[in-house]
Amino acid sequence: MRSRSKDLFDRAQNVLPAGVNSPVRAFQAVGGDPIVIKSGNSIYINDQDGNQYLDFMGSWGPLILGHSNPVIIDSIKEAASLGTSFGAPCEPEIILAEEVVSSYPGIEQVRFVSSGTEAVMSAIRLARGTTKRDLIVKFSGCYHGHVDSLLVSAGSGLATFSKPSSEGIPDNYTDLTRVLELDNEESLTELFLNEGADIAAVIIEPIPANNGLLVQRKEFIKLLKELCEKYGTILIFDEVITGFRIGKGGAASYYNIEPDIATFGKVIGGGLPVGAFASSKEIMKNLAPTGGVYQAGTLSGNPVAMSAGLATLRHLKNENVWDYLDDLGRYLENSVNSIKSKAPFGLYFSRVGSIFWLALHTNTQPRSSESIDERSAKTFSGLFHALLENGISIAPSAYEVGFLSSEHTKEHIDFFSEKLEKIFTSCSFNKNSGEINVF
Repeated sequence: MRSRSKDLFDRAQNVLPAGVNSPVRAFQAVGGDPIVIKSGNSIYINDQDGNQYLDFMGSWGPLILGHSNPVIIDSIKEAASLGTSFGAPCEPEIILAEEVVSSYPGIEQVRFVSSGTEAVMSAIRLARGTTKRDLIVKFSGCYHGHVDSLLVSAGSGLATFSKPSSEGIPDNYTDLTRVLELDNEESLTELFLNEGADIAAVIIEPIPANNGLLVQRKEFIKLLKELCEKYGTILIFDEVITGFRIGKGGAASYYNIEPDIATFGKVIGGGLPVGAFASSKEIMKNLAPTGGVYQAGTLSGNPVAMSAGLATLRHLKNENVWDYLDDLGRYLENSVNSIKSKAPFGLYFSRVGSIFWLALHTNTQPRSSESIDERSAKTFSGLFHALLENGISIAPSAYEVGFLSSEHTKEHIDFFSEKLEKIFTSCSFNKNSGEINVF
């Protein structure tokens, strides 16, 4: 029963576009009305009707230590008691910067902002200002926030030109963006051969996690790095999701490949709004006030978010949380793989560390958005609502990933697997449309 959630969502639609402040929260991809959350504690969220759900969303990734973790809450309280914002240097931002720089491969300086989108936007500007070039390359299936020049879809051709994928973006905003298919070495090489001298930067989620979990081959990322070095192009790793989530050094350590610029968000704010971009001193000197690339922000490096982020990173390191999460992720992977044969459709469990994704209608790892079966969305809709009715919350989209936190245990994984198996064995499946109904 979710009557109060429905009443509140009805009210929200009068004062918020579609009743939400971020599109995917509206449940349009899965149907029905969203639940309105009242509270979160450890690995559970509670809605306004008193229903409790085992949470595998973690606020889309930041809550690596779970909901309302005392370590984070205490750091927020202490920082807020001294002031929420100064618009001036504060000690927490300096200490957090030292922590980030000492943890991530190849970077020497970091600048904090207030969101992942802002971090990416600033990194792109910095790359252009540093190289004195204009072209930017991205990959389909990688999301880098709602930056105008990166909110694009691919056109036609092997090495594609781009077109805006949102209304309100003029064509000339994306004229200088090229879009390539992930895991396609031929198109990547061809683009550099044709336009390499004009490419300021290539930006990639090295472990794409916004359109499924499309784990890339190390050989592909290595080729990308080599081409960027050959043509004097800046390589940007967008680690807003993976940074400090899959391990201390993020995807850079996972692949043993250092980017020229990295962007961060989510985990480094401990659940508060934050973003950051980082690079060498040689590149960062081009930022204002020492250089000609302008970037600023009133709330950048505010002491409350910095303190929450610092408490998070210290706890992750001091308590060996990354090792625990990788072991737990492996346990989840084995648990799902042990029951996936009971699903009436193909299922591949994709995982890196504490990030996971159920790839539907396939038995192999998808590595590009183009390789995802078009029936996935309809199948996922039934699966999502069945899990919700069984007290499990996952992201309301077939293309979003799940997250484990330090508060999850093997018992929680067993509960998830048992419910998933129950759904597999009690549903009817339409092979042609992909729709499932659970009884």
